[in-house]
Amino acid sequence: MKYETILFREKETPGYTFAFNIGPSGTIIGRTRDANDVRHGFIRSQDGSFTIFDAPGAGTAPGQGTWAYAINPSGAITGFFFDSVTAAHGYVRSNQGVITVFDAPGAGTGPGQGTFVVSPLIINPNGAIAGYYTDSAFVNHGFLRDQNGSFTTFDAPGAGTGADQGTFSFAISPGGEITGFYFDGTNASHGFLRDNMGVITTYDVPGSGTGFLQGTYGGGFTPNGTIMGNYFDADDLSHGFLLDKNGVFTTFDAPEAGSVPGSFEGTYPFGINANGAITGWYVDDADVNHGFVRDKLGAIVEFDVPGAGTGPGQGPLVFGIAPNGAVTGFFLDPNNVVHGFVREGEGLALGLPH
Repeated sequence: MKYETILFREKETPGYTFAFNIGPSGTIIGRTRDANDVRHGFIRSQDGSFTIFDAPGAGTAPGQGTWAYAINPSGAITGFFFDSVTAAHGYVRSNQGVITVFDAPGAGTGPGQGTFVVSPLIINPNGAIAGYYTDSAFVNHGFLRDQNGSFTTFDAPGAGTGADQGTFSFAISPGGEITGFYFDGTNASHGFLRDNMGVITTYDVPGSGTGFLQGTYGGGFTPNGTIMGNYFDADDLSHGFLLDKNGVFTTFDAPEAGSVPGSFEGTYPFGINANGAITGWYVDDADVNHGFVRDKLGAIVEFDVPGAGTGPGQGPLVFGIAPNGAVTGFFLDPNNVVHGFVREGEGLALGLPH
């Protein structure tokens, strides 16, 4: 496959571009980091033009600012921002550019607390948004914000109640089902499904580890309602999985995924499109990242982005996939500078500005 990379370099603001999702029209969204270490949301239109935006109330100190994670077919964008005390708040930006800020009931207001919307699959076509909030004791809880702005909060059965434990919503289906994961009292992870009536079912992939941060992480939905995600085994290796509506699991690994025990190498699925194609990345035995696309029949194609570094921790991280198979994400070059990219449906990789 022949690739072409085009980098658009900002001459006066040497920031970093983190692309997280791509809409049906080819619009790419994410966040950039400026020379003062402040974050800003961005929209890259199909013609290559950029719109930079900030949520009202976003902080302007290093580490603060606006993150954009998800876009739905109508062009609504959601994410979160850190304010001047580094508390988090959610927002949704309409396709007309109007930004509405929201906070889940019970969200803490201190540094590192608040309302978080952190997944490319966290808004559905109707505008319903799922996420999690961190309370004043640093315990996490799931929430659903419907298209009218009404909130429902919830906890998965078995979720831990200690600091950094609790429930994390990670994806919402067109019908309003939510999947994600929760950390129990020993900090092992388990998947959950919350149906559109509010009933929560928990699940664990066979072979999931039970140690610290091991276990099952629900991540998204296929068009027919199958759950997608990853799990960590007892050797701290990541594998992809699918869980169908009959409770049957299918696991998968990129062919060249690493297998060094204790390394957190392996396969990390992250995005899925309306045709059932899955994208993400894998970490090889040298701790280098590479992209992959898995079609709905299970065939996996691996890829690298031109200009990506080949050292530990370098290479592409892939988050979003459009209906036509175009994928987006970002990569670290040999100097650990971050660049965005889009890989077109036929495999052409184009760089975004950093």
